[in-house]
Amino acid sequence: MAKRSLGLIGSRSRNLSRHHKPSDLAVKDFIKQFNIGDKVAIIPKGNVKDAPHPRYKGKIGTVTGKRGQAYIVKVRDFNAEKVLIVPNRHLEKIAKKE
Repeated sequence: MAKRSLGLIGSRSRNLSRHHKPSDLAVKDFIKQFNIGDKVAIIPKGNVKDAPHPRYKGKIGTVTGKRGQAYIVKVRDFNAEKVLIVPNRHLEKIAKKE
């Protein structure tokens, strides 16, 4: 008999627990706005259902568009460019160096 899957973050809760506390979310996390071309970091917070896959935690990408309340983010994964659709609460803007 095969073992049942524990889901997307099964056995990873220890690694992700710091970013998955619903109390950490404030109203400002839900109303963040980004422009096309902004650099953002992917940091999973709050709800596990709409969080990006744990392999993209801490990755930096570029906003290329908007889809509903979420943003389309282009991320480089070694030599491959990947396109992710991430809700705004899981994104943090990266300040430009001047």
